[in-house]
Amino acid sequence: MENNDEVPPLEDAAGSNPPEPVDQTLAVLAEEKAVADDTQTLLLDAILSFDRMVCFAQAARAEVIDKLRQWTDATAEAGLPLTARGRRDTEWSPQKAAHEGLVAELAALLKLPSGVARNLMFESDLLQHRLPATRDALRRGDISYRHAEVVMENAVSLPPEAWKAFEDEALTNSETLTVPQLRRKAVKVREFTHPESIAIRHQKALADRNFWVGPGRDGMGYLEMTLSNEDAAAIADRVESLAKNLKVHDEARTLAQLRTDAATDLLLKGVTETGLGAGVRASVFVTVPVLTLLGQSEEPGTLEGFGPIDAETARRLAGTATSFTRILVHPETGAVLSFGRTKYKVPDDLKNWLRLRDGVSTGSTTGGPGCNRRAAACDIDHTIAWEHGGETVFSNLSSLCRPSHRGKHETGWSVAQGDNGTLQWTSPAGRHYATHPETRIRPTIPLMEPAPPAKPLTYADPWSIPVAETKDCAL
Repeated sequence: MENNDEVPPLEDAAGSNPPEPVDQTLAVLAEEKAVADDTQTLLLDAILSFDRMVCFAQAARAEVIDKLRQWTDATAEAGLPLTARGRRDTEWSPQKAAHEGLVAELAALLKLPSGVARNLMFESDLLQHRLPATRDALRRGDISYRHAEVVMENAVSLPPEAWKAFEDEALTNSETLTVPQLRRKAVKVREFTHPESIAIRHQKALADRNFWVGPGRDGMGYLEMTLSNEDAAAIADRVESLAKNLKVHDEARTLAQLRTDAATDLLLKGVTETGLGAGVRASVFVTVPVLTLLGQSEEPGTLEGFGPIDAETARRLAGTATSFTRILVHPETGAVLSFGRTKYKVPDDLKNWLRLRDGVSTGSTTGGPGCNRRAAACDIDHTIAWEHGGETVFSNLSSLCRPSHRGKHETGWSVAQGDNGTLQWTSPAGRHYATHPETRIRPTIPLMEPAPPAKPLTYADPWSIPVAETKDCAL
C-alpha cells in the first residue's frame, strides 16, 4: 500500500525550538547532577557536624555536672536544712544531705526521674576521673553517649585495676560500630580482661538464674529467662529450626509469630501442635582453643552468638554434646586448625568458616551498618561478583543479611574487602563506612610435600576452588 502521508520538514517535526545538540544536553545534565550531589554532600556534612556537636555537648555536660558534684561535696554543710546546721541529731550526714539535695536539683532541672539523675551524676564522675579515653572519644564525636554508656556499664563490673585495659580494647574501632555491636564486643572484652576466672564467675551467676513472667498491654504478656549461654543458644537454635520448618507456602503467620508459637507449644505441650519438635536437636558452634580441649589450658571457649564460656563447659560441649560442631583453633594465632571433619568440601566448610569469622551480618547498605542478624541466617555474597571474575575464596566472601545483599546489587552502594574480612563500603553519596568481622581468623592450609615431577599433585586448595567445580580432595 502506498503511503501518501507527507513527511514534515525537520523544523516542523521538532517544533518551533529544535533540540540542542546532544553533547550540550549531556553537559547540562552533568552540571545539574553535580549541583544535586553538592547539595546532598552539604546536607550530610551538616548532619554529621550537628551530631558531633551533640556528642561534644554531652561530654561538656558531664564535665560541668561533675564540677557541680565536687563543689557540693566541698560545701556539704549547705545541703542541710537551716535548722539542722551545727546539730548532730540529724539522720543524714552533711555529705549525704548535700548529695541527695543535688540529685533532686539535677532531676528537677533536667526533668528527669531521680534515679536517672543519680545515674547521670555517677556516669559523669566515671567519664571525668576513671574512663578518660571514653570521655575524649565522646568529646571528639567518635562515639555517642549511648556508646559511652556501654563502656561504662561493663567497666564498673570489673575490678578498678582492669578498667584501663578493658577501655583501651573496647574502644578499638568503636567509631565504626553501632551500639549493639559495641555491646557485643564489650561483653567479650570484659570476659577476657576480668582477673577472676570465668568458671568461678559463671558458677556465681548460675546461682542467680531466673524465670520471670509479667503482664503487658492489650492482653499480652512477657516471658524472660536468665540462664547459661549454652542453654540459651541451644533453645534459640531449636526454636528457629522449628519456625522455619513450619513456614510452608500456605502458612499465613510471619516467622516472628512462628517462633513465638513454636516456643509456646514446646513449653506447654512439649512439642508443637503439629507434633513437630520431638527429637529435634539444636546445633550451634562452640570454638575451643586446642590446649583447652586437651586440658592444658583454662582459656575460655566461645559460643557462637553469645561470647566466652568457661573452659570446663567448652570441653564438655566439644567432647560429649553431639549437637555441637567442634572447632579447634590455634592457641596463639587463633587460626582454624580443624572443623572436626575428615574431608575438604568447599561449600560446607567454607560456609561454616565464614559463619564463625563474621558472627553477624557485615552489611552496610539497606540492612543498616549495624545489622545484628546472625551470620548463619545470612546470605553468602561474592564481594566481587562471580560474573565479573570474582572467586569463591574466603577473601571474596562475606555474610550479608538479605536487605544488605539486595541493596548491594540494587542500589549505588559498592564494597571492597580487606584481607581480614573487613568490608569497606562506599555509599551513593561517596561516604565510606567500615564493617568488621566478629572474629579475626584466617584459614590454615595444610602444607603438602612436593610431588615428584612425574606425578601431579593430588591436593586441591579448598579455598580457591569455585563452587561449580567443587569435589572432594584426596589427601
